[in-house]
Amino acid sequence: MSLNAAVRRADIRRSRKVDESVVGAESGLSKAFTGYLPMILAALIVVLPLLWMVLGSFKTPSEIVGQNVVWWPHHWSFDAYRQASQAIDFPQLFVNTVIVTVIGATVKLVLACSSAYAFAFLHFPGRKIIFILVLVALMVPAQVSLVPNYVLISELGGVNTYWGIILPGLGTAFGTFLLRQHFLSLPGEVMEAAEVDGAGHMTRLFRMVIPMSAPAIATVALVTIVDEWNNYIWPLVITSDTSRMVLPVGLTALQAVDSDAGVYPVLMAGAVFVILPVLIIFVLLQRYLVAGLTQGAVK
Repeated sequence: MSLNAAVRRADIRRSRKVDESVVGAESGLSKAFTGYLPMILAALIVVLPLLWMVLGSFKTPSEIVGQNVVWWPHHWSFDAYRQASQAIDFPQLFVNTVIVTVIGATVKLVLACSSAYAFAFLHFPGRKIIFILVLVALMVPAQVSLVPNYVLISELGGVNTYWGIILPGLGTAFGTFLLRQHFLSLPGEVMEAAEVDGAGHMTRLFRMVIPMSAPAIATVALVTIVDEWNNYIWPLVITSDTSRMVLPVGLTALQAVDSDAGVYPVLMAGAVFVILPVLIIFVLLQRYLVAGLTQGAVK
């Protein structure tokens, strides 16, 4: 009896190990198909066009528009970068874009933080109505206000000026809405304790709210910087002097470098100049987007 019982126990242990291995394999397949595979596909959708653009900037025109697809340049050529740098003044365009982006993004972020704090923690007449108007502004395309803004800025003498490019876009409904929703989720006990200690609104904003909202503010900052850097329509309308043009507008001058197929490598080289700083900024801010997501203000 004891031998039979030992044999049965061994069989039960083996069957359990088999069941656990089957469950582990099923769970691994489930994770692969529901987690890793969608992430890999999404990454490929984002990365492949950028990779094609970078590789295309080193190709010859015949390799880009030929009947056979050339994935890798046969002969690496820097002619496209040389022609792009000769066609437009990249240093001046880069300086203009940096000035517009830094000033515009900084003012937008300050206004978004202060207005979101007001909507979240201050009680004043018409607060809900004003916030609804902010939400309505999210639904209105920027092109609708293009002509009124141009008339106003031109009357004020802002054509071909930095402030003329920056001023119409300082209001940020997206940043105000996002930060306001995040501020409402902050622990109320911390704000009440700060108020009891005599902290004013500016102290609470800069010493309590902003440090606890670093990931949300970093997200708004990243979106704002990318939007300012890639802004094309309004700078194209308000500037005609090359000394005040920004990089996205300056790229249109590259179309006159060559005709037909010869312009494609040059355009790709110019696009690399525009995208590279944004990628660097994203890498620098990425850790701020991840850090602190699980941190709480109350232990």
